[in-house]
Amino acid sequence: MNEDALRHEAADWLASNWSGERSDAFIEKVVDAKLAAPSWPIEWFGRGVSSECGQVVAQEFAKVGAPGAGQDITNLWANTVLAFGTDELRAEHIRDLMLGRTNMCLLYSEPGAGSDLAGIQTRAERDGDEWIVNGQKVWTSMGRNADYAFLIARTDWDVPKHRGISFFFLPMKQPGVEVRALRQATGDSRFNEVFLTDARVSNANMLGDLGQGWSVLQTALAYERAVMGESSRRRKASDGTEAEEGKAVRSAGDEANAPIPDLSLVELAQTMGRNADPVIRQQLMALHSLVQVNQWNGQRAKAELEQGTSSSIVSLGKLAMSRILHTAGSLQAKLLGAEAMIGGNDSPRAADATYSMLNAFFTSIGGGTDQIQRNIIGERVLGLPREPEVDKGVPFSQVRKASVAER
Repeated sequence: MNEDALRHEAADWLASNWSGERSDAFIEKVVDAKLAAPSWPIEWFGRGVSSECGQVVAQEFAKVGAPGAGQDITNLWANTVLAFGTDELRAEHIRDLMLGRTNMCLLYSEPGAGSDLAGIQTRAERDGDEWIVNGQKVWTSMGRNADYAFLIARTDWDVPKHRGISFFFLPMKQPGVEVRALRQATGDSRFNEVFLTDARVSNANMLGDLGQGWSVLQTALAYERAVMGESSRRRKASDGTEAEEGKAVRSAGDEANAPIPDLSLVELAQTMGRNADPVIRQQLMALHSLVQVNQWNGQRAKAELEQGTSSSIVSLGKLAMSRILHTAGSLQAKLLGAEAMIGGNDSPRAADATYSMLNAFFTSIGGGTDQIQRNIIGERVLGLPREPEVDKGVPFSQVRKASVAER
């Protein structure tokens, strides 16, 4: 099927099925019509078309504000399971992951392994058909509500650090998993620390081969950064909690309806009577340019991102979105002037500006820090020399940090 035929089919289908009301029932229809992930194989809810061809469906959904499409790019969970899971694991979980029925979280970072994820010390030891997991993870979003987690754990201490890691689809609802909330500067508690004490996961839930978890992780991170590179800030719900905290971003259609910071700030400038200020106008235009260029880079990354692969271009989008949010938050406060110093219910606009500035650090840290993205861009996009690696080729058991760990 060519792009024009698929575009017309998607448009006709939306005309018959989209009422303007977002619902789980509608998402189920999208999945059943094989419009949620057109570039996936036919046997796994796709149509087997190219990723470029499949993007026209997401474009048609975005035109009318309909959710559910574009999951072959933005659904981190289902894409990773499809690329690296067994057929049994795919059959059990992919549909629910596409429908958002399974709550997920990421168990990657540790207190001593954040920017250098390959330095993780959470360990998994084989016990028959299962693995026993012990360790601690931190900065885990949505951990309190998660049914399953993507977990990286060390399964071999006698090889260099990148080669001794395996990737698991870990059940979270078990006695060996303890989740504790971490309160942020914004007042939210999106992040958690997770303690794993003799937690168990089936060998059948390993994604990829034993010791090849680093390769799986790179693909999963690429999908995560692609989503974060497109996303704008998430506003708090009226009760002060994060809207839909337990839900993963499911589709490009969902993200198309997110507030775009440069547009909302134009409205604020008009409200405050500062839209004629040449300095403000210049700053608004600079922000708009960043948003536009980031959208183009997002399209470029999507064209490179194929099933089971990663693209360094997504780091450009991730870093750009971080800058966009920091710039937008600062400009929002500047437009409010002295009012921006008022907190709480006395000034909802000021409270929102403060929240925006503080919440921008979420994107600067989550999914790989801004510094990590700059390293990736420098080395893999610009071709600059790699940073020195003093532990390259050294068995992890002999690395100084690992040598004192209790194993």
